[in-house]
Amino acid sequence: MVQALETLQETPSQTAGPYVHIGCIPRFSGIEVYPEDLGLSPISDGAKGEIVNITGSVFDGTGWALRDAMLESWQPDAEGRFAGQDGADPNVSGYCRFAADAESGEFTLRTVKPGPVTTRDGRMQAPHISLWIVARGINIGLSTRIYFEDEENDDDPLLGRIEQRHRVETLIAKKTGDGAYRFDIRLQGDGETVFLDL
Repeated sequence: MVQALETLQETPSQTAGPYVHIGCIPRFSGIEVYPEDLGLSPISDGAKGEIVNITGSVFDGTGWALRDAMLESWQPDAEGRFAGQDGADPNVSGYCRFAADAESGEFTLRTVKPGPVTTRDGRMQAPHISLWIVARGINIGLSTRIYFEDEENDDDPLLGRIEQRHRVETLIAKKTGDGAYRFDIRLQGDGETVFLDL
């Protein structure tokens, strides 16, 4: 039964900051509740594949790097298998929770470069890492992906669905050195990152 709007009022939404770090990664905030924060790294010693460092910042509409951004990543191993799948690398959990530096606003994700993933209908997704971002001013966490400029991305099903083709570049990490990439996230304005409705 639908109730009249004056009976039930929507609860006001709130942004994720500034307490998200205290609740989700307390040791990062200087609070020692647990021996270590959940999801410190998506890999452990012995992970197979190329180890890469992805550095970037989350920028607001004014171009200011958010120093309170928290991110979560999810990815397959170097062969494109997720944790729990047959043959998956036991040293790749694929999950990581990390934060932007409180001084510079820059984050670094150290991980194994993921392999291509086969979809249920047999198509291949280009190697990518899924991201979820929360910070001040963000009422609902934002989802996006990191692809790599030195991989074959042309046939990726998700990238192929982006109608404004110039925006595909906002999902591509640029190679900056051996095993190093740069991936900046822009919340608004010129070069706004493509966000996914998941």
